[in-house]
Parts: sequence; structure tokens; C-alpha cells
Amino acid sequence: MRLAAIPSMISALCLVSVLPLHAENKLRSPWDGHTVKLTDAPYACPAIVHLSPDLTTSGFYSDSKSSIIDPEKWKAYAATSGPYKDLGNRVVDAADAYQTTGSRAAVECALQHMDVAAKDGVFTGKMSSNQAYYVQGWVIGAVAIAYLKVRDSGLVPAAQKKEILPWIEEVVSQSQDYFEAHKAKSAGDAQNNHLYWAGVEVAAAGIADDHKLFDWGLETYKAGISQIQPDGSLPQEMRRGQRALHYHLYALAPLVYLAEFGEENGLHSWAEHDYAIKKLADLCIEGLDGNRFLVKATGMPQDTPNGPPAAEQISWAKIYLARFPNPQLEKLLEQAKSMSYMYLGGLPPNLSHGGHIANGGAL
Repeated sequence: MRLAAIPSMISALCLVSVLPLHAENKLRSPWDGHTVKLTDAPYACPAIVHLSPDLTTSGFYSDSKSSIIDPEKWKAYAATSGPYKDLGNRVVDAADAYQTTGSRAAVECALQHMDVAAKDGVFTGKMSSNQAYYVQGWVIGAVAIAYLKVRDSGLVPAAQKKEILPWIEEVVSQSQDYFEAHKAKSAGDAQNNHLYWAGVEVAAAGIADDHKLFDWGLETYKAGISQIQPDGSLPQEMRRGQRALHYHLYALAPLVYLAEFGEENGLHSWAEHDYAIKKLADLCIEGLDGNRFLVKATGMPQDTPNGPPAAEQISWAKIYLARFPNPQLEKLLEQAKSMSYMYLGGLPPNLSHGGHIANGGAL
């Protein structure tokens, strides 16, 4: 062998050894590394419901800004999307019961509902509208997160894993196709909160089984962070009139989860664009506690929580506070009556970092 060939051969061998390593490394979720002790705690598993692969449902706003809910449209939407959202609730409730009590029965319940949905091909058929694609994404994202919560229980049979994971991946691939097509057309929902929600859905599925899906999900995070203005606002959500606060909060929640997904896997996601996510979070915190900025910026009163903030408005704070201490946000979080939000897979993770990221500093 010629000596000149040795360096190139070494480089080739290194490349061969590195590429499979990346493919085989298990991606981490915020629920990994927190030991849950198995127990015989009972769990009342809801009855199995069989659903169609197709979803026929429609939106419910009556104005061009998507800020005013039409009662009749909402009623129709709730009736058609409700059974599919109920599937998400059944799965995440069982996964959270395992996380909080260690119940074997709860794990088995979550897996049973996922397994049946996979065999039925739920969400793998025709989505009738943009809204149907949104529901598809919210629910399959919740299911993917629930799977992450139970995957290290030691109770996931190989046969169920082979049924559930390909189904999740088939459904999230539809979301990817939908948003990629809308990006090509510069459609609004490929540039606003809907894209970030798709990112959580796809990234969670990626953590479960596929690096490429994870990478796609984190790209949506970068797209969202790049939209944040110096004052913390998001241009696409500022257009929502009286619902501007609602949609800033609705955009922040998936971005927080995506940031944590990235950090768990060695990416410095919180630091993107000089910690721009902190500016968005500050705007949302002020919105929940006074809301002077958005009222002035939009020129109209904002839809604000009627009483303590609901889980959909505040559950992201559990993750955020583990990174960025904020007494104002802590107070708001203490007022909340529930932390469980199905679209984000139920209860947020219990995080305890060795150090905080404070004022844009390092860990």
C-alpha cells in the first residue's frame, strides 16, 4: 500500500464510523433521565374508540383576521374534531398517570389506545381543510410526546412499538408535506404559529425514532425565532386584532418546547438570535399581567384570561422558569389551576437544571 493513500483511507474510515453513530444515537427528550418507579397503582382506562383515517372539519372564525369566533361554526367544529381530540386526551392522561404514579396499568392503557389508533390508521387518510391538518398535528404531536413519556418504562412490547412508531411517522409526514407545500406558496400558516406547532409534532416524533424528523422540527424553531422583533412581537400574530395576545401566547408555547428539545440534544437553541425568545416571553408575560403593550400596538382591547391563566396560556412557563427565573411569571404560574395541555402532550416535564440561563448568559 502506498503511504500517500493512508491519510485518505483514515478519513474515509472516520467518516464511516461517524455517520452510523449519528444515526444510532438515541435522541433525548425532557422526560428522559427522570426515573419513574413502577407501581401497581390502578388506572381506569377509558373504552377504546375506533376513528376513521379521514378527518372532515372546518375553521370557526367569521372575520378576515381570524379573531371573531362564529358560534355555529364553532359548534360544528367541536362536534367533528372532538372525537379525535378525545383520543389525544385519553393517551396523554394515561401517560401522565404513569409519570406521576408509576402505574403499570396507565402505561398499558396509553399503549393500547395508540396501538388501536395505529391499526385503524387514524389521521392517515384525507384531511378536508387547513383546520383538519391543524387538528391532525395537535393530536399526533400529543401522542408522540405521550410515547416519549412511557418509552423508558420497560413496558413497551416490541410488537406495539413496531405498530405505533411507523404510524406516528406516517402521520407527521403528512404535516411536513402540507407545510412544505404552503411554504412554496408563501401561505400564512407556513410562517406563523401553525408552523411552530408542526415543529413540535415532528420533532417529538423524531426524538422517538428519526433524526431527520427532529432536524426538520428544529428548523421550524429557527424560522419562528427569526420572526421575533426587537419589541418581542411576531408580525404574523400582530395581525390578529383582539386575539393578538392569544396568538402570541399560542406561538410562544411550541417555541419553548422546541427550544428545550434542542437543548436536550446539545443544541444551543435558547441562544438563537441573541436569546430572542426571551423578548417574546417578556411580551407575553406583560400581556398576562396588564397587557398595556398589545392594547396600544393593536389599538383595541385584547382577549385576556378570565381569571387565572389556563394551561394553554401558561403551561410553557414550567419549562421556561427552569431556564430563566422570573418572579412575575412565577406568580402567574402559581395562580394556574392546571398545567395539563393536551396539545403539548399533557403535563410539562419537571426540570431541575444545575444552573439557569440568566439574562442571556451561559449555563
